[in-house]
Amino acid sequence: MFTGIVEATGTLAEVKGTGGGYRVRIHTPLAGTVKIGDSLAVNGVCLTVVLIDGEDVLADVGPETARVTTFGASQRGQVVNLERPMRSDGRLDGHFVTGHVDGLGLIKEIRQEGESRWLTIGFPPALAPYFIRKGSIAVDGISLTVAGLGERQFDVMIIPHTLGHTTLKNLRIGDKVNLECDMIGKYVVRAMELRRQ
Repeated sequence: MFTGIVEATGTLAEVKGTGGGYRVRIHTPLAGTVKIGDSLAVNGVCLTVVLIDGEDVLADVGPETARVTTFGASQRGQVVNLERPMRSDGRLDGHFVTGHVDGLGLIKEIRQEGESRWLTIGFPPALAPYFIRKGSIAVDGISLTVAGLGERQFDVMIIPHTLGHTTLKNLRIGDKVNLECDMIGKYVVRAMELRRQ
């Protein structure tokens, strides 16, 4: 379980194909704080640490994960958001994030307002029931608030601190991002579906 509060960024030092999936080597200052078998959210995707090599962490990305996340287009040198799992005795600053991506979003518009930045992100039709205005959404693992909501897109405002400490500052129109909808909302929608049946 994660919170969507990015702790650090890392760099994909290597992306090696492994029969439909990938093994990624992530250069990160968090390498000394994790152990083999730990979970690590990488751009919002929960991966398992399989090896630690100095300041590098290695993790495997399975074929299914490569298909449904942005990892299918990962490249060496790419900067990624990183978060270790939340501690049960810690504070919950963002929202409940599992690291299980629901779909890909598409950056449709970027605009400045003062030192902050607005992003308009398109989402797949199947995710529409899980969005509410002022609700939570994880974008590449970052807990954000849905500030505006349309039929197939939503707006988020990114404050300067978040821009400076995550990969959001590198996004361009047309880029794809990992989206994870609010877990509580997903359970509510599922319960309603079962009730109607």
